[in-house]
This record gives sequence, structure tokens and C-alpha cells, in this order.
Amino acid sequence: MKRIKKVLMITISSALILLALAVTMLQPVLTFGQNPPYQGKKITNWKNPTIDDRKKTVFIIADNQQTELFDMLAPFYVFNATEQLNVFIVAKNETPIPLKKDLFVLPQLTFEEVEKRNLQAAVIVIPALSARDDNQDPVILRFIKNHMTPTTKLISICDGATTAAATGLYDGKPITAHATDYNAVKKHFDKPIWTQNVTVTQSGNLYSTAGVSNAVEGSLLIVEQLLGKEVMTKVAAQINYPHDEIRMKHHSIALTFGNKMSIVRRVIFSKRKKLGLLLHNGLNELRFAGMLDTYSRTFPKAYKTFTLQDSIVKTQYGLTFIHTGDNIVDPKTDEIHVVMPELLSAEDENYFKEFELVKQNPKEYIIDQCLNNIKEQYGAHYANIVKITLDYN
Repeated sequence: MKRIKKVLMITISSALILLALAVTMLQPVLTFGQNPPYQGKKITNWKNPTIDDRKKTVFIIADNQQTELFDMLAPFYVFNATEQLNVFIVAKNETPIPLKKDLFVLPQLTFEEVEKRNLQAAVIVIPALSARDDNQDPVILRFIKNHMTPTTKLISICDGATTAAATGLYDGKPITAHATDYNAVKKHFDKPIWTQNVTVTQSGNLYSTAGVSNAVEGSLLIVEQLLGKEVMTKVAAQINYPHDEIRMKHHSIALTFGNKMSIVRRVIFSKRKKLGLLLHNGLNELRFAGMLDTYSRTFPKAYKTFTLQDSIVKTQYGLTFIHTGDNIVDPKTDEIHVVMPELLSAEDENYFKEFELVKQNPKEYIIDQCLNNIKEQYGAHYANIVKITLDYN
């Protein structure tokens, strides 16, 4: 009996150790998309952006706790690229919004400042925020509803559909979400007409997109309807959009159990790379978000951002990135990603001469470029899984 108990205890202990090890190794998967909130110094040099009264205004709603990177920055870039709109990231308060560990973006306006300035939105964009169910922030919902007019265009991106549905504005209207999350999202709200196999739904001035990558289609469609096809075509060419027309057909393909097991096997059994991403002034927001969001889905061992400049980085269209981490480059880093290699100085090139630099090609659509690189590195099967996680089908 003692021997049996001993064997049983050893078996249970071994199982618990293996379970703990598995949970530790799977932490990147379990916590994907969850970044710690800002805990740095209080921002004292808060500056409100200049507003051109001759231009229509776009509000991109942000959650100070969590806002999906590409959902927020892709529309920000696309609408700014028209050069005909005021485009602002707006949030409840001044607290920087987490983009990833040690990297934050400062909202440009608070809800209170919008009210003080009596600003009206031609377009409101709702990215996927921290709440992805019916437990929504009433302050955010109230702000959205208060700023809807008969002519305001409202668009949800990816799982921002939960926030959009919670406003009640989509009751009886079509709405969509990320294919993998679709059923989980849908069960919280039964009044909208849940729709799949389209990149963008539209009913009057209410729009919604499928997952993550489809933020571009949704933004381009509104640009075309708001400012005309010529402006939309110019922006599409600027971002190297890979289709002659806005792609409306979509295959809503959810991650299968087999796909998820492939991710688990990769995290546990494959060599995972250490990646770095260089931050610098003038950073193209769309290319930055596309690179960071796509490569993050390979679940690298590390994906560290750093800057050779100041801890404050100003992006192409005026966002303020705050980098709170150190800028020490691990000599064992496998790749350093460079968003805009055309801005690298000879001094920068020399600094990184011992590292493999992955430089973006400014003539290729960012998501396609990243997926092609992932296919070469990890094979077609895993590249397809990354596509599915982006809902890029």
C-alpha cells in the first residue's frame, strides 16, 4: 500500500510539474494581445492637436486599458493619408494606451476635450477594445451615442463589434466580427443581424469589418464614399493595396482545433526567435502596426521594441509613442525589424552590422510582405495559420 501511495504521489507530482511547465511555456499564447497598462510617469506636456475647421473629423475610439493595435492604427493612417480629414485618437483620459509591453501611444484628445471644443465627427471608428462581451464601459458607449448624427458614419473593426452592438445602434442591422471569435461575440448580442463572408457590412451609415486585417477595407470604403473614388484610389496606391478594387468578398475561416494545436506545438517544441523592432521618428503607422501585429502571431520568444533616439517617438502623422523599456539590444537577437529602412543612417547601419536586419519593402503591401517572410521561415502551413488569426482570407 505504501508503495502504491508513493507511486501515486510521484505520478501526481510529475503531472503537476508538467502542467505548470506547459502553462509557463504557453503563456505567450494565453496572454496574446494583453499588454500591461501604463504605469510610468504622469504626462505633463499634454498638447492638444491643431484642428482644421475646414476639414471633416474622424474619431478613433481608444480604451486606455487595451486597444487592438492594427484596428486602431490602420484606420488612423488610411484616413490621414487622404490629407483631407482631421483624424484623432480619442479616449476617456490622458493615460497612454498600451500597444505592447513597454510601448504606449498617447491619445490625442480626451472625451472631455472633445466636448469642450464642441467637435462633431463625420466618422467614428470603434476598434476592438478591452471588453469583448456585454460588460462594456458605459462612458465609452455614451460618448459614441452622443456623437452620432444622421450623417455620421460609424464603423466597428474586428471585435469592436461588441462595443458597437452594445450601443444598440446596430439592432436589426448587419454586423460582423473576426471569424474565429464570431460565435463567442454573437452570443452576447442577439439584436443585430450577424453576417459573415464579407470584409465590410454596410447599412446606411453603419459599417463593420471582419477581423483585424479588414480594417483597411473598411477604411478605404468610407474614404471612397466620403471623399470620392479618386482619393480612395490614391490612398490605396500609397499603401500598396493588393487589389484593383476594394475587396468585399471574404472567407470567414475560424481557427480549427488542429490549427490551435499547431500553435501549441510550435510554442512548446520549436525554436522560437528573439525579435527586435526599431522605433524612430517619422514611423509609418500602418507599416509599423502591420509588422508588429503580424509577426507577434508567430509567438516569438521575445519581440522587443527599442529606439536609438529619445524615449518619445513622433510618428508620420503626429502620434506620440512612449517607450518605457530599456534600449539594450540582446546580442542573441535573431532578427531586427526595420519599418522604414529608407530612414536608416550610415551610422545606424553600422550599429546593426552584427544583426540580421529584416527591412520592409515600401513597394509591397505590409501584410503580404510579412506573410511571405513567415512562409519562407516557418512554412506554408504556419503562414496560413497566421493568415487565419488576422482573418486575412
